[in-house]
Amino acid sequence: MELIFGRNKTEQPEPVRAQVTGKIPTWLQGTLLRNGPGMHTVGETRYNHWFDGLALLHSFTIRDSEVYYRSKYLRSSTYTANVEANRIVVSEFGTMAYPDPCKNVFSKAFSYLSHTIPDFTDNCLINIMKCGEDFYATTETNYIRKINPQTLETLEKVDYRKYVAVNLATSHPHYDETGNVLNMGTSIVDKGKTKYVMFKIPAKVPEGKKGKSCLKHTEVFCSIPSRSLLAPSYFHSFGLTENYIIFLEQPFKLDILKMATAYIRGVSWASCMTFHKEDKTHIHIIDLRTRKPVVTRYYTDAMVVFHHVNAFEEDGCVVFDVIAYKDSSLYELFYLANLNQDFEENCRLTSTPTLKRFAVPLHVDKEAEVGSNLIKLVSTTASALKEKEDQVYCQPELLYEGLELPRINYAHNGKPYRYVFAAEVQWSPIPSKMLKYDIVTKSSLKWEEEDCWPAEPMFVPTPGAKDEDDGIILSAIVSTNPQKPPFLLILDAKSFTELARASVDVDMHLDLHGLFIPDDRGPAPAEEFEAEAPDSQEPPQA
Repeated sequence: MELIFGRNKTEQPEPVRAQVTGKIPTWLQGTLLRNGPGMHTVGETRYNHWFDGLALLHSFTIRDSEVYYRSKYLRSSTYTANVEANRIVVSEFGTMAYPDPCKNVFSKAFSYLSHTIPDFTDNCLINIMKCGEDFYATTETNYIRKINPQTLETLEKVDYRKYVAVNLATSHPHYDETGNVLNMGTSIVDKGKTKYVMFKIPAKVPEGKKGKSCLKHTEVFCSIPSRSLLAPSYFHSFGLTENYIIFLEQPFKLDILKMATAYIRGVSWASCMTFHKEDKTHIHIIDLRTRKPVVTRYYTDAMVVFHHVNAFEEDGCVVFDVIAYKDSSLYELFYLANLNQDFEENCRLTSTPTLKRFAVPLHVDKEAEVGSNLIKLVSTTASALKEKEDQVYCQPELLYEGLELPRINYAHNGKPYRYVFAAEVQWSPIPSKMLKYDIVTKSSLKWEEEDCWPAEPMFVPTPGAKDEDDGIILSAIVSTNPQKPPFLLILDAKSFTELARASVDVDMHLDLHGLFIPDDRGPAPAEEFEAEAPDSQEPPQA
């Protein structure tokens, strides 16, 4: 367990050629770019939570059946401040930092006031976002960091607040067919209101507009007031169809008053989050054409959702699939104090992540009887029961128990689809297998190997593909066996069998999310990659 979670990873900023076994499809050209935490100790200080670790970018570049690996720490302001001080001086969500413990009382009071609505970290460790021709490392705060996807160099720091009033934003944006970015964030007590803000970043600078940055032309297209001014819902992602956005206001809430006093009380912001199991999960459906929410009030039972899988419209309904938990135990298990040799015995999820399908009727028949099921679809057993006062209670269809980190063929995003690619997890949050789940037949195919932990599976379609699963799966695999080097796994997405693997003798970390950047430049020149870097840079060690 220490091999995966506890030790700082050594970056490999110069490309290293991988040892390839098997046959890589000749059409597969491009870069798998991934993000995740890689450093949890700075000097004598240590982060409390695995999700707090400093961002480590890494990539596998595939050219002409050869694979080259590189990794580099994101040189965020947070990284720089911590390394220069040789201790953690910037707070993360699960770790409150105190830059100077010797400050006098007046300085401490000023620091307290500045942390009431804090200036959050720019440690962008969760995902990679494409915005126009640019790429950004992202987290769930108001900051994103532009990066060079080839060299992994850190470029400028961007504050969403210059373009849209949000303190928090998801790391799972959507992209429409023209490449525009659609995302959501939370605006905390702005002008006396706390609200959820939906915004669009254009793929190109609009004609007649000045400047090269698409971000300068960010547009807010809808906002929804939080049901509680001082306790907004936490959300990690949202759903999208051709005409609607699906937002779940779940009872996993951030207490703003507790957050305002967290710094002076010496506790983390994560401690200010509470799951209210007695509350409802409110389902908001936003019409992209009118830019307004559908007026009907939809809800379901209390749950925690980190990842939406997909959504689509069918016969007057919005159908959406999510990975749902009955509580917030997943976050608790990733405190580093729990990630020890007894992890698999001591850390058991109290709720299995379950793929659930919901169906929401867009138009409610006023003549329908109270208690009647408004869903008439033959494709799902999900129901929506009419209640008094224009409310609808939605009950899901349970599709599969025990999967996380879901991906799909993104060409089918917002449309009817059939396949989910995911990591299989049961009562432990650690992925042990990769899974292809067929929603139509309710059957699955799996890949597993002893001592191997697969990352989120990335689907890359075959050029000109017609079938939804015509393509390959890419996954960065780490091992708990120190004698087994990490590797990039390449599977045939149809049969879910191995085509090739590219092993690298490097200190690779378990990552979170990322994307694949197709390469249409043609064959690579021989001098583009050196065979192997002589040196790698060492991060601070404990």
